[in-house]
Amino acid sequence: MENIPANIVQRDPDQKEFLQAVSELLETVKPVLDRNPEYRSQAIIERITEPERAIIFRVPWMDDQGRVQVNRGFRVEMNSAIGPYKGGLRFHPSVTLSIIKFLAFEQVFKNSLTTLQMGGGKGGADFDPKGRSDAEVMRFCQAFMTELSRHIGPNTDVPAGDIGVGAREIGYLFGMYKKIRNEFTGVITGKGLNWGGSLIRPQATGYGAVYFTAEMLAENGESLEGKNCLLSGSGNVAQYTAEKILHLGGRVLTLSDSSGYIYDEEGIDAEKLRHIMQLKNVRRTRIREYCEKYSHAVYTEVSPELDYNPLWNHKADCAMPCATQNEINEQDAQHLLKNGAGLVCEGANMPCTPDAVDIFRENNILYGPGKAANAGGVAVSGLEMSQNSMRLAWSEDEVDKHLRRIMKSIHTTCIDAAQEYGLQKNYLAGANIAGFVKVVNAMLDQGLV
Repeated sequence: MENIPANIVQRDPDQKEFLQAVSELLETVKPVLDRNPEYRSQAIIERITEPERAIIFRVPWMDDQGRVQVNRGFRVEMNSAIGPYKGGLRFHPSVTLSIIKFLAFEQVFKNSLTTLQMGGGKGGADFDPKGRSDAEVMRFCQAFMTELSRHIGPNTDVPAGDIGVGAREIGYLFGMYKKIRNEFTGVITGKGLNWGGSLIRPQATGYGAVYFTAEMLAENGESLEGKNCLLSGSGNVAQYTAEKILHLGGRVLTLSDSSGYIYDEEGIDAEKLRHIMQLKNVRRTRIREYCEKYSHAVYTEVSPELDYNPLWNHKADCAMPCATQNEINEQDAQHLLKNGAGLVCEGANMPCTPDAVDIFRENNILYGPGKAANAGGVAVSGLEMSQNSMRLAWSEDEVDKHLRRIMKSIHTTCIDAAQEYGLQKNYLAGANIAGFVKVVNAMLDQGLV
């Protein structure tokens, strides 16, 4: 944290995830600050690390037993220099202000890289939808939106889904917004196809991460064909990352949830993946049930007390963490290195610790940071906003074509920005520099606001 101005650390000393994200950015953009002294004289670091607005509110709701429950809701509107705030909502017990601020901070630069006019924000609540009935989830979402609706709008702040917020939750949230505001507008993305959603949106983050991976490999004269891949998670991002890897000829060996992971040495093919989607999306059960149908596969329970995750200790060519932040630590990175992984590409937000990233960089493992690699989701959210504004619906092929173009553009932007500062093939530096410069210059153009 030594590269963060002391006043930023002193202001929020307990927000470790947020400070981690700030430290990573500042470490890589130092050459930009040295080349552009006006950034420091205009206190741009102090300004860009402070949210334009942070909203915290209580969410009282009633469970199926008639008991009143109270959760805490958040929306951090981080930066609107290049467009309305844009970023998902996360419903998970781990949600804190630090988590939401780190996600919002990352979102600013991720959205900048997409070439679309979107600022950065993030929100959520410490509510856990797991094990809750549809009626309970609906009541919670309606209570949450009763407050959130005061702060969002199609030209102000456009939320989307994230962990714990899928199609069901988006429907309940949108329905309540429409009732409160008496308007049908593109205020949320990830909507159902029958009422303003975009084709490819559920697949976009996973597909985009694989498109970015393919570009990284192509830059080195390789492809995904025949590559063995380790994936974490089994939600939306992991499912569609796996699907696109299969489309491009790769093999998926692992998937996980919060309890443990499955390892299928034969590979998780399209039929097996459909079974996983049934388990997770329809039955809403645990990944271990995969082994009841495919008995050759191995399920391993992962204790939170372990200082490493055995999922990352299998022989593979590529690793794509698609679960949550800081899931690959230094020991996991050493295991990936030992087992021959040549590429790590982030489907989740900040899933690799700084120590893990250092190991990848020091050992020439290709590393695709989340703010570049998983930008496909918010990119198609931006395309959904465009379709809503025009009252049009594009075809699947058209949306996928836009997504491929955006991910290819992000890859090129990262390569070019890194080369400009003598940091060839450093995707982390390239992504941070390109996203940072665009946002900062827009802020300076708009004056001291």
